[in-house]
Amino acid sequence: MAFTDLFESGEHSRNLGHFASIANIASVNGELNAEEEKLLKRFARKLDIDESEYIEVLKNPGKYPINPPNDSERRLERMHDLFEMIFADHEIDDHERFLIERYAIGLGYDPKTAQHLIKRSIDIYSGGLDLEDYRYLLNKK
Repeated sequence: MAFTDLFESGEHSRNLGHFASIANIASVNGELNAEEEKLLKRFARKLDIDESEYIEVLKNPGKYPINPPNDSERRLERMHDLFEMIFADHEIDDHERFLIERYAIGLGYDPKTAQHLIKRSIDIYSGGLDLEDYRYLLNKK
């Protein structure tokens, strides 16, 4: 087996674990709604999850470990993906909040940083931005 095959296998394993985390959050309220299913399909394509893996993950998303990426930019991207799924129904409930905190810590954030990141993300996704943040995001290139 070539070294690049090992890297691709490890990367796919991380992607599969991340997809399982997204699926777990999507299924927290029971049945998937159309928007959640649409997002799951999009994430499956983005993360190179094939149809058989997709079906297997949806059966039991909790059996896949969180395999955090090595760099902070990829960890933040993973958090963004999770928040996209959480806010597919435009709200976050207590169980989703609990799960996102666990995932943030599993991705390598310390508890204090995770709580800050989650609070700010909820503010952003729920439209609770103050004028300063709104201005910053508008002017950001």
